[in-house]
Amino acid sequence: MEAKKSSSPTLNPPVFYGSAVLILLLVIYSVATPEHAQSVFSEVQAWIIANVSWLYILAVAIILLMVVLLALSRYGEIKLGPDHSEPDYSHLTWFSMLFSAGMGIGLMFFGVAEPVMHFLSPPVGEGGTVAAAREAMKITFFHWGLHAWAIYAIVAMILAYFSYRQGLPLTLRSALYPLIGERIYGPIGHAVDIFAIIGTVLGVATSLGLGVTQINTGLNHLYGLPISVPVQIALIAGTTLLATISVVTGLDKGVRRLSELNLTLAVLLLLLVLIAGPTVFILQTFVQNTGNYFSQIVTATFNLYAYEPNDWIGGWTLFYWGWWLAWSPFVGLFIARISRGRTIREFVTGVLLVPTAFTLLWMTVFGDTAIHMILWDHVTSLGEAIERDSSLALFAFLEHFPFASLLSLIAIIMVVVFFVTSADSGALVVDMLASGGEGQTPAWQRVFWACSMGAVAIALLLADGLTALQTATIASALPFTLVLLCAMWGLLKALRVDATKQGLRYQTISTTPTAPQEGGWRRRVQSLTKYPRRRDVERFISEIATPACAAVADELRQQGYGVELTTDEDNRTGLQITHEGAPDFIYQIRPRGYPMPSFVANETDGDEPTYFRAEVHLKEGGQNYDVMGWSREGVIGDILDQYEKHMHFLHMVR
Repeated sequence: MEAKKSSSPTLNPPVFYGSAVLILLLVIYSVATPEHAQSVFSEVQAWIIANVSWLYILAVAIILLMVVLLALSRYGEIKLGPDHSEPDYSHLTWFSMLFSAGMGIGLMFFGVAEPVMHFLSPPVGEGGTVAAAREAMKITFFHWGLHAWAIYAIVAMILAYFSYRQGLPLTLRSALYPLIGERIYGPIGHAVDIFAIIGTVLGVATSLGLGVTQINTGLNHLYGLPISVPVQIALIAGTTLLATISVVTGLDKGVRRLSELNLTLAVLLLLLVLIAGPTVFILQTFVQNTGNYFSQIVTATFNLYAYEPNDWIGGWTLFYWGWWLAWSPFVGLFIARISRGRTIREFVTGVLLVPTAFTLLWMTVFGDTAIHMILWDHVTSLGEAIERDSSLALFAFLEHFPFASLLSLIAIIMVVVFFVTSADSGALVVDMLASGGEGQTPAWQRVFWACSMGAVAIALLLADGLTALQTATIASALPFTLVLLCAMWGLLKALRVDATKQGLRYQTISTTPTAPQEGGWRRRVQSLTKYPRRRDVERFISEIATPACAAVADELRQQGYGVELTTDEDNRTGLQITHEGAPDFIYQIRPRGYPMPSFVANETDGDEPTYFRAEVHLKEGGQNYDVMGWSREGVIGDILDQYEKHMHFLHMVR
């Protein structure tokens, strides 16, 4: 699959200015006429719930099924990047950033509130009973479990695959490449990226505006800080300032360190509540809740309450599905940005299973402890406080523990840092979308988007327009769902072609030259026992590999093929054979260094602790075999072997 790169080095003007203007118009509309905006968006959302709720339910079920099947299938071995690529981040750092960007703030807000609300007001049956408690945890697990992370995972997988594997820009438009080809660089692609930017900016802004009430409530609960609009504006401004500082420092410093800090605080708070609360009860319910969740996941997935209509599903399940779908361009692109080099199987395991397990444990520790307080310890005031103001739920819950002030302070710090990581990761994502997928952009662009999110949140807070745009964001999930289903089909098509090519390539991979070597078997022994220096490999590439590539290129040109010799400043050499309307063949030999083995370390002079190999790279990445020491005829034979496999691949996929 061939694609051209975006020509803009830093800024894509149609996307940047188009999204900025549309966001401004939407904010003006919501600020100037908040009641009318809320009415219009609510009617749209109500129509969606009444008429196409089945599509949301079915689409999310298909997404979860596809993510699981991709991990278990032969496609699971395909990397989200070249074959030789390695992950940029350790598992702990990767998970920390997944957790913070994915739904960390939601756990702080709903960890206590949602289980208690379902417990007191279940969709069916009587509230406040043991049966209601069991049902409450089952519903909470369902809303925050595999389905939510599967939505994020499929969007991230699509973006990472087409960007890092196929060389397309790391923007949402690339997901449509298998369906519309080069037209992703035209108006359709611009429209898709503009849609993603608007959803991200408004989603983060409304979350800042609505979520800052929890920070304000916590500070009021701890220190008596008044709950007022000026205080909340100051909190948004402070959060935006911290996010701006973080986004300027970049992904590897700001976002990474804040994410690791937050995961550490989350684990600390979780353990403190687990130890201070009814520990045995929590562990028992975690096991039972998990069993109930998995045993009823199919029934719950497709349950539309069609035979017992009520408003509950629209206010809860469909709200969540719409919110996850609306946020998936932002979260998915961020996850894709930090997941290069992982196989699809490793990616799904990390994005789907690990965060889900932590999320379900969190919900059990906080939710079941709160239910235990109300049901068996008769702390009815907790339930009443949550029903009055759900933003107070976490702090009202923590005041029943020893060192309540310390626990609440940790919680406030976590909420603030979660908001900062959401804002700075959102700014990074929007900046990439507005820059054609470029990772290195001027700092002013990231600052612009970080400040824009804060300014939008403040404007909406002042005009009481937050709820209107939150409703609009969720309603926008409908068109994106249709786009996502098409992109999934495109991903399957691309993976089928990729897997076919991999299967052909690895059937009879050559690790020794097909032509006789000069010096016979003794030359091969010398090659096996020698650990070349960089200068040796560079000499081999210059004297043997480059003439071999040139000889093949000359012969193919005489046969009418378009062939280009490729060399660069890193002493790589190779050739590219162009096929009109089909993927090109790329063959390259690169010097690559490795640490010297310990069993030969004493035999070196110590001035260079590495040895080098002349490794073969194809379009799909490094092939992990070395041609150092081969003869010119041996290298030519390897080029022809690989090209023959490429031609067979083209025959198979025609």
